[in-house]
Amino acid sequence: MDRARNPFRGVSIGLGAFALVLLAGTVGYLLFGFGLLDAVYQTVITVTTVGFNSPHPLDEGSKVFTIILILVGVGTALYTFSAVLEVLIDGHMRDLVRRRRMERDIDRMHGHVIVCGWGRVGREVARFLANGNTDLVVIDRDPERLRGVPYAFVCGDVADDETLLGAGLDRAAALVAALDTDADNLYVTVAAKSMRPGIQIIARARNESSESKLVRAGADRVVNPQQLGGDRMASFVTQPHVVDFVDVVMHDGSLKFRLEEVTLSADSALAGKTLRSAHLRDRTGALVLAIRRPDGRFITNPSPEDTIEAEDVLISIGTAEQLEALAVFANRPLGQEDRPL
Repeated sequence: MDRARNPFRGVSIGLGAFALVLLAGTVGYLLFGFGLLDAVYQTVITVTTVGFNSPHPLDEGSKVFTIILILVGVGTALYTFSAVLEVLIDGHMRDLVRRRRMERDIDRMHGHVIVCGWGRVGREVARFLANGNTDLVVIDRDPERLRGVPYAFVCGDVADDETLLGAGLDRAAALVAALDTDADNLYVTVAAKSMRPGIQIIARARNESSESKLVRAGADRVVNPQQLGGDRMASFVTQPHVVDFVDVVMHDGSLKFRLEEVTLSADSALAGKTLRSAHLRDRTGALVLAIRRPDGRFITNPSPEDTIEAEDVLISIGTAEQLEALAVFANRPLGQEDRPL
């Protein structure tokens, strides 16, 4: 690694060379008959060019040695000073402070999402999560790719368990494996599941043959960006306005309406009621488009007579305020469903 990539190496080299000059000067003056303290003193005032009187008179040999020591010592001191100045001017100390602050921020996170891979897919995942006010931590092994990342990040290899722990894997709600290769995504899936069995993992797959392997490795969902991209392009041919509307509702944020899911708690007072008797539309303004049962079945375009069950997921559309009201209303315990929102 050269100095341009690791500016602190220049500082280390400079300090090491300066220490060697001081040692060589001390040993040299000892050989000229100086005492230990006088040898150290003479070396320091010579290298720093302070110019105090010498504790001993100098003969021709010690004068030549002093001249050489001045030239070498001053050159070494200037190199060290320039290396330190470069670190300060280039903002590397500021980056170090930022890194420490970021580590403290990550330590305080709970229920965040870890995004592995800062490529095109990882960037889009992070942007979408950030728009939804979700805390996230990015992991990538390339420090150059992480320059300017607006989110908390960890620079390291996901093959290292310490990297995952540094990103708060033990406290995270989900992990997105969006690395460049299926092999890397497979590895991080296995590693994350072995360290945190309950974490939700969304993995990227480039090849269809890798999808089943990722599922067996522990991925809860596997996404093939190429397949999704092809489906979306085909949808633009047949239903362009529908695709535009879904894109705006799900990703744009320019409309007031949003499409979200609301999960009922196990003790929800709405359990056992029909959509008609629950009065969700009247009480919250949100519209239920579909219901997903705990066993994974979907009830699309539910009728007013369809029953709501505990731990159902309500796929709903509405404004942010309406959806928030729905989440509060749907999860009120028995006996509190009639209280004002």
